[in-house]
Amino acid sequence: MQAKKTAISASRWQAAFLARHKLPASYLDYAQRWFTPLARRLAEHQNGAARPVLVAVNGSQGSGKTTVCDFLRENLVQEHALRVVSLSLDDFYLTLEQRRRRASELHPLLRTRGVPGTHDMALLQATLDELLAPAMTRVPIPRFSKAEDDRLARDAWDTVTGPLDIVLLEGWCLGVRPQPPEELDNAVNALERDEDRDGRWRELVNQAIGRDFEPLYRRVDQWVMLCAPSFDCVYNWRLQQEHKLAQRTVSGNNRVMSDSEVARFIQFYERLTRQCLAQLPGRVHHLYRLDEERRVIEERHSMGGES
Repeated sequence: MQAKKTAISASRWQAAFLARHKLPASYLDYAQRWFTPLARRLAEHQNGAARPVLVAVNGSQGSGKTTVCDFLRENLVQEHALRVVSLSLDDFYLTLEQRRRRASELHPLLRTRGVPGTHDMALLQATLDELLAPAMTRVPIPRFSKAEDDRLARDAWDTVTGPLDIVLLEGWCLGVRPQPPEELDNAVNALERDEDRDGRWRELVNQAIGRDFEPLYRRVDQWVMLCAPSFDCVYNWRLQQEHKLAQRTVSGNNRVMSDSEVARFIQFYERLTRQCLAQLPGRVHHLYRLDEERRVIEERHSMGGES
């Protein structure tokens, strides 16, 4: 993965983008309407900055945030001659062995990746330290395999060359804040009711948000949110993601989930997803409300947004 300026015509980079994401040509009209102006806003924000700008993108599972970030990256590189890299919070999960250890020592539900407390935030912060340094040259970027449910070996990581102008960081729970203790008492689904009866897992996740995520938020310059219409849409979106993952996975040694496993898996994300949908729209710089087909139906931009 190179963060570089490349002299490619717009039609060529757009065609490559569509092919990479297996999208119809009509997506370009959609992206040009909604996200090309966002790229311009981010480029204007970066203009004259003394250091790389960090942009956080929140979106629930299946909302399309990875695709949008890739479009923004390509647009900023090709149309604005900026040096940009896009990171995913998903690539900074703890290894399978680390999560097994936390499950044994703290709570069994921490074996399942997803919530705060299952990420290697020290690795993420160290990676950002290097990427955001004005004199950055080469930085290795971790990669996580969801099919194998584990971090890839270091020789499979990407390397970014710099220095950079903009770092995009996307993640499903970016911007979420700790809840007051009394709000943790009532279970929001069967998983919490049956497998976290004393609320200890909820408490550990809540603590991880304050300890590990809030320091990250203080580094963010611009916040973007792709806001789902409701949590009810997220299960179907996540199911579609898993089906696509199964199609791409050729190895027989993988952990692609069945539909019933997805139904349980999404419950790990429910509390914080609902919290993001309720609280973040009023705190971000760039808000895009989605319909059930993940199409933008409304946008709002604010100079004073914060998360």
